[in-house]
Amino acid sequence: ESLDELGELAETAGGEVIGEGTQKVETLNPATYIGKGKAGEFAKFCSQQNVDTVIFDDELSPAQARNLEKIFEVKILDRTALILDIFSQRARTREGKLQIELAQLQHLLPRLTRFWGHLSRQSGGIGMRGGEGESQLEADRRKVGERIDRIERDLDAVRQQRETQRAGRQRNQWPLASIVGYTNAGNSTLLNKLTGADVLAKDILFATLDPTTRRLRLPTNQNILLTDTVGFIKKLPHGLVESFKATLEEVVQADLLLHVVDVSHPQADEQIAAVNSVLNELG
Repeated sequence: ESLDELGELAETAGGEVIGEGTQKVETLNPATYIGKGKAGEFAKFCSQQNVDTVIFDDELSPAQARNLEKIFEVKILDRTALILDIFSQRARTREGKLQIELAQLQHLLPRLTRFWGHLSRQSGGIGMRGGEGESQLEADRRKVGERIDRIERDLDAVRQQRETQRAGRQRNQWPLASIVGYTNAGNSTLLNKLTGADVLAKDILFATLDPTTRRLRLPTNQNILLTDTVGFIKKLPHGLVESFKATLEEVVQADLLLHVVDVSHPQADEQIAAVNSVLNELG
């Protein structure tokens, strides 16, 4: 099921799935994640089919990604990188874009070395400065670090703005309800139906990222505020939850969480568990 979902994610990102493969192993190979023989077998298939990207369903360490790129000779992504790519295509607001860029840079930082593998490396020693590759790598690391600091400062400003908006809404004493659920369970459809909002509701994963709040008048004539937030997914990268804290604060601050479940989905129970696990992570 996890691989099927990975295929859906790949298509959402604009890819075309050519094939898939699995391997049963006692323990993961620290150097190549799967066995080297299996990696060679998959690499041969990819070369015959002109595949340009191979996506792994779990997070790869920077060293594993580098080693696999040498074996496959194509771009290697893991589930986290794929989800980040989809998010970067979907983010509409400045806040959403900042959150994605932060998560992407944090994911990229430990993986920077492989981009400069082609540049010279000199061995250290007295009178020997680092090679061109080393100095370029250090400069890049510093730039990425500085950019991360700047985005974190910008996101703090966004958080304060949100708190001001929230305080304004609370002055009306209207309760706040947040719709939560697995991605593509129908969260945005429900918001549109109940409040007449026009949030994008499509049969794709992560159609909406940016939170939308609308007023809803209940049959009792009471007003509540209803917020639609980003959908959750199994193996949601921790860094993404961290960088989306500002958006997901709408969930934390809510008086009521409305958990939407697509009961027609064969893995509805696992989806419920995945949503609950993200909610626990948010406290």
